[in-house]
Amino acid sequence: MSASGTASIQDGSANRSRGWLALAALWAAAIFLIDTFSPLDMAIAVLYVVVVLFAASFVEKAGLLLIAGACIGLTVLSFAIMHADNYTLSATMRGLVSIAAITVTTLLSLRNQEATRSLRDQAALLDLSHDAIFVRDTADIITSWNQGAEQLYGWSGVEAVGQQAATLLRTRFPAPREQIVAEVLRTGRWEGELVHMTRDGRLVTTMSRWSLQRDARGRPVATMETNSDITERKRAENELHQAQADLAHVTRVTTLGELTASIAHEVNQPLAAIVTNGEACLRWLRRPVPDMGEAEVSVERMIANARRASEVVARLRALARRSEPVHVRLDLGEVIEETVMLIERELSNHGVRLHMAIAPALPPVLGDRVQLQQVVINLALNAIQAMDGEADEHRRLRISVAPNDDDAPGVAITVEDDGPGVDEEKLPVLFNPFFSTKKDGMGLGLSISRSIVEAHGGRIFAARGDGTAMRGMRFTLVLPRARETVS
Repeated sequence: MSASGTASIQDGSANRSRGWLALAALWAAAIFLIDTFSPLDMAIAVLYVVVVLFAASFVEKAGLLLIAGACIGLTVLSFAIMHADNYTLSATMRGLVSIAAITVTTLLSLRNQEATRSLRDQAALLDLSHDAIFVRDTADIITSWNQGAEQLYGWSGVEAVGQQAATLLRTRFPAPREQIVAEVLRTGRWEGELVHMTRDGRLVTTMSRWSLQRDARGRPVATMETNSDITERKRAENELHQAQADLAHVTRVTTLGELTASIAHEVNQPLAAIVTNGEACLRWLRRPVPDMGEAEVSVERMIANARRASEVVARLRALARRSEPVHVRLDLGEVIEETVMLIERELSNHGVRLHMAIAPALPPVLGDRVQLQQVVINLALNAIQAMDGEADEHRRLRISVAPNDDDAPGVAITVEDDGPGVDEEKLPVLFNPFFSTKKDGMGLGLSISRSIVEAHGGRIFAARGDGTAMRGMRFTLVLPRARETVS
């Protein structure tokens, strides 16, 4: 606002104050004349309290004390004029009652002014905040609207006050509104993300904090809602999530490239078995007396091997497909067994012996099968490649799956090798992006693996091997147990 505009507003306010003061003076003069010259035998001077109450709305403390003193002076003057020669007890008592009424009213008005000033100062403090802050009553009607809310949403305080908040802002709640309100009534607060629509139609995502105010009897009175604009942060998080998904997809495709020989081996095995069983079936059928029983067995074996080949292709397509993760209840023992089938050829080519230990009756976990297979394949390939320069007796890969109850119920997958391992000082940065112990490594595999595990609510960590020679590395990932559903 310009200086001239501010000056004109101040001039207008001063003119109104002078007008109200003149009206109060006329009112006091009228009361004085009636009190002095009216034959009514009553405490007319009590009416000066109306002048005090009226003046309290437009004058400050000093002015109010001056007006109250003037009213008391007029009361005393009227008493002196009317009873100069005849001081009766009843007249004196009426005068004292009037003076007492003016005094009490003045004190109460001063206290009310102080309280109002304090509330005004507190409201001004809310306007200093960059957050959007507004207050709603129990019917969701806006009763207060700070400058931060004006700037974020576009409506002025005059336009917003009196409107229903959810309707004005077209709020999108992360859960049914009744459920959120119930939590606020129970705990006195709530925090979460909301999506609002501004006056110009833009959608803004806010981190919203609700605080409930209760009266002296504990009944809900109002809710103060504080909203911080996190639209840009959410957009950045979504872009980061997309970038991580793209990197994970690239890693999966790279992994498939490294497993080309294993893929061919896995697919060729059932196909070769189908051909062998088909030829056997033809031989049984071409006999002088066809052996239908043996032919039937051969056909059943062909069907079983065809299904196996189909499952292998489906798993490979799932690993290569670019899709959003789907979390379902999984048996990690089955996931590991399927994953091992994909690395059999790598184990053979590198002369690595595999030792598996899968505990029986594992509790189910909630996760995406393809992503978890990607993590285990990455850990296993790293271990296999780390043992390339080791003697044959040190080329051992151990994969175990067992329940974990250290901190919270879950399932732990451990991948251990007998390679040279990693120096202790490098362990804290092992999962950092672009950190690699390989000469030709990109340093993304372990970082993406950690992102996947943490997205499943789990954790992954590395340590030096715990054998007698302290050889190799041990990677452990722990996934939380799936919660039991209540029907």
